[in-house]
Amino acid sequence: MAIEIKTPFTRETLKNLKAGDNVLITGTIYTARDAAHKRLVELLNEGKELPFDPKGACIYYVGPSPAKPGRVIGSAGPTTSYRMDPYAPQMMDAGVMGMIGKGKRDDNVKAKIVEHGACYFAAIGGAAAIIADRIKTAKIIAYEDLGAEALREITVEKFPATVIVDPTGKDLYIEGKKEYLEWKEKNE
Repeated sequence: MAIEIKTPFTRETLKNLKAGDNVLITGTIYTARDAAHKRLVELLNEGKELPFDPKGACIYYVGPSPAKPGRVIGSAGPTTSYRMDPYAPQMMDAGVMGMIGKGKRDDNVKAKIVEHGACYFAAIGGAAAIIADRIKTAKIIAYEDLGAEALREITVEKFPATVIVDPTGKDLYIEGKKEYLEWKEKNE
């Protein structure tokens, strides 16, 4: 059964989530990929404000396809997260509490997740059309010149994701593999 959570996130919202938990996220999240993250971190380095309030924010690593007529957004599948690893620690220091993507994160990102009580979630790869149905509004708020990679504010309703790295640093990609190998050894 999925756990329903709402944005903006707080330590309290996320503290009981465990790697492997399925969640349904409702609220405002932001979309940004590596080009937008580079610009966001440059703003932070210059002591300037971000184009959104990062406190408790969740960022979805996605570059959606154009919306078809009558649709809010096009296909919106997750992007590989490691490309944001150089920027994610600074974004969490600025207040970001959640990240959604696919794939592994580096140790620096995981350490910041623990420090801030944040979470890294995976969206379902290959289910981009289903995910798009959970996005109720979408508007570009910065970096329109980046096209699909522009910074968007989106409203989601019961957006499906899985906790990959929980606030304690437990990583499903590591723990899941260990559990499988232990199970396999016992059952061979």
